[in-house]
Amino acid sequence: METDILIVGCGCSGLYCALNLPHDKKITVITKSTADYNDSFLAQGGICVLRDEEDYDSFFEDTLRAGHYENREESVRIMISSSQDVIRDLLSYGTEFNRMPDGSLDFTREGAHSRHRILYHQDITGKEITSKLLQQAQQRENITLLEHTELVDLIVEEGKCLGGVIVRPDGALESVFAGYTVLATGGVGGLFRHSTNYRHLTGVALALALRHDIELENIDYIQIHPTTFYSEDEGVRSFLISESVRGEGAKLYNKNMERFVDELLPRDLLTEAILEQMKKDGTDFVWEDLRPIPEQELREHFPNIVAYCAEHGYDPTKECIPVVPAQHYFMGGVKVNKDSKTSMEGLYAVGETACNGVHGKNRLASNSLLESLVFAKRAAEEMTGNPREIPPARDVDLTPYADLPAWKAENKKMVLEEIDRRKKERV
Repeated sequence: METDILIVGCGCSGLYCALNLPHDKKITVITKSTADYNDSFLAQGGICVLRDEEDYDSFFEDTLRAGHYENREESVRIMISSSQDVIRDLLSYGTEFNRMPDGSLDFTREGAHSRHRILYHQDITGKEITSKLLQQAQQRENITLLEHTELVDLIVEEGKCLGGVIVRPDGALESVFAGYTVLATGGVGGLFRHSTNYRHLTGVALALALRHDIELENIDYIQIHPTTFYSEDEGVRSFLISESVRGEGAKLYNKNMERFVDELLPRDLLTEAILEQMKKDGTDFVWEDLRPIPEQELREHFPNIVAYCAEHGYDPTKECIPVVPAQHYFMGGVKVNKDSKTSMEGLYAVGETACNGVHGKNRLASNSLLESLVFAKRAAEEMTGNPREIPPARDVDLTPYADLPAWKAENKKMVLEEIDRRKKERV
């Protein structure tokens, strides 16, 4: 196969990148599962935006403080300055955000934010944004979306990326030659026992980076979300109880129904406090009380959380729910510059699989959707300004992938070992 740009992953970053590329370019987007089965669809809370110029310094400081001041400041400034442009694009695609009675946009606040600067659509903001991006992509004749199609390896020659080896739904291997390749493969939740991520997100981009000596950054910086619905069934994906509910007033209690922490602490600090309290109490969870939120607001703003709790035997309008921390987000990844270029020529990375330094050591709530979109658009603009010819097709040795299960198992092992090595090295 030949294509101008191969995009691996169809979450919000992959789709938005595709939509910002020229209409005369052939763009091929592949995804391991179905087009709507990615973590972008799961994002509950919202998307940050610069309210006004007076908000800039506060937004910047909130992001750095949450990231323990290990953020790349240039990237943070780019993200904040580009936020209003991204929101205008989303609105033009038909994205609907909650509004005030007068029709103006409604803003909420989450933990570690000093102002209300988060746009949201009930408690399914990620689904609202990504579904509208998907609709737009499906209408573009130059964008081809291949579901149940997986990237196996990169095609690399003389240190340059020429495309990738993919496996089709029927198990057939195929080489794809591309002028540019974009990794938008999401996070690493599938490597962990408890995670809010889909299980098929296993860090394939990190494994291929290790195989081809592509620079990685901060891959031991893995965020734990402090509040997911507690379940005794460890095989299911953890259901996230959005940080927004704490931003709107929800409280956390120990086994004696006593508050033990400031609920609006950054996620890493709150997670530490919850784990410490669980250890002190000898319990597997703590209690979260959503009743401080007026019932009508709770049902309108967080209908999916209310419904999920009801399905599992809890009425959050009348009683507390059990919550526990779980792996949630990946701050590190394939190292990229401010235009999402990796250390390998012809290869870009965007979204959660990339590390542009915005998040530092810990991500500020609702910066993920914004960061993914801002730097996906920058990647598209960079590729557009520097067009690259599709490399001539050539024979590719497919024998290393004859035993795909073994190849994938080795990829997972490599990533976990490297994360562990870097953790120990940092300590």
